[in-house]
Amino acid sequence: MSDRLHAFEALDNFRDFGGHPTADGRRVRKGRLYRAAHQARLTEGDVAALGAIGLGCVVDLRRPGERRDQPSRRPADFDGLIIEGGVDDGREAPHMTFLKSGDLTPDSGRRFMSRTYAEMMFDPAHQDVFSRYFRHLADNDRPVLIHCAAGKDRTGVLAALTLHLLGVDRETALEDYLETNRAVDLVGRAPAIARQIEKHAGRRPSDDAVVAFLGVEAAYLDTAFAAAEARYGSLEAYADQALGLDDAARVRMVERLVE
Repeated sequence: MSDRLHAFEALDNFRDFGGHPTADGRRVRKGRLYRAAHQARLTEGDVAALGAIGLGCVVDLRRPGERRDQPSRRPADFDGLIIEGGVDDGREAPHMTFLKSGDLTPDSGRRFMSRTYAEMMFDPAHQDVFSRYFRHLADNDRPVLIHCAAGKDRTGVLAALTLHLLGVDRETALEDYLETNRAVDLVGRAPAIARQIEKHAGRRPSDDAVVAFLGVEAAYLDTAFAAAEARYGSLEAYADQALGLDDAARVRMVERLVE
C-alpha cells in the first residue's frame, strides 16, 4: 500500500486506488483515481500538495449538513468539477444520531454499519452522485478524488464499485477497501477518537466500539454488493439501470482508465 498512500499533515486516508490488475491482464491506471476523508482541516502545505495533483473533479459524498459544518479547503486555482448532492433537510447525519442515542458497543456498531450498507446502494442522493461521477469518468481524463467524511464507507463502496466495473476481481477490490484499517491506524487512535465522540455526542464509547464503528469489515461491503445484486441481478445491471451507466459509457470509462 505504501506506493499508493499519500501522506498529508491533516488529511486522512488519502490514497490512489488505481494500480490494480484487471481480469484481462491489464491494469487500472495510477494517478487518476483518488479517495480520501474530508478536506476541512487542510494545512497550507496540504492545500499545495493537493493542488499539485491537478484534480479535474472532486466528488463529495457527504450530506449538505456535513458539508456546511466542515467546508472543504481547495487550492485557490482549482478549476475542476465539484459533484455533490443530497437534500438539505436539516437533519444530522445518521451516524451522529447513532452515536448520540444508540448502544455504543462493538456489536451494535456492526449492526448499524450493516444496515447502513444495505441501504446505501438505493439511496436516491447516493445514486444521483454515483451516476454523475461515472458519467464524468467515461468522458474526462483528469484525476478524480472521491471522499465523504471519514473516507471509508460511502467512499469505500464507490471505490470498490469503480474497480469492479473496470474489471478488477472482487477479492482485489475488497483488499483495497480493507486498506482503510491500516491507513488510519484506528487501534492506535481509538482513545483520541473516543474523546472526540464524547465531545460531540455527549457519550464516550469504548475503544473496541470505536474500532468496530470506524473501521471497515468485509461483511459491510459484501452486504452492499449483495443487496444490489439481489435487486438488479448483477453490479453491471445496477450501474446500467440505477445509475445510467450503459455498456457504451462503461467501455469509454475502461478505455480511459485501464492500460
